[in-house]
Amino acid sequence: MTPDIFQTIADPSRREILHLLSRETLTINELAENFEMSRPAVSKHIKILSQSGFITIRDIGRERYCLLNQDGFNQLQEWIAYFDKFWQNKLRKLETVLNNKSNNA
Repeated sequence: MTPDIFQTIADPSRREILHLLSRETLTINELAENFEMSRPAVSKHIKILSQSGFITIRDIGRERYCLLNQDGFNQLQEWIAYFDKFWQNKLRKLETVLNNKSNNA
């Protein structure tokens, strides 16, 4: 089962992992060096990010590299876009009402 994207990014450590990976591709060990938690704990966060489509893990030799993946971000963007349209429609309706009131005054 794919984790909920909002539960995935709700955790500050996972958000920090995403920020770190936005700067460069890192191994799991390199990511773990940035946190005061065990490597297995970091690996658990990475697994959740991977399952949610935010990162891809690529094995190169004996190292496992983490790269940002667009899928999770696309899901977020689709959700946000829906509400962007919702609020844009509400504001346009309000603008129409206000314009009609000022024209009738």
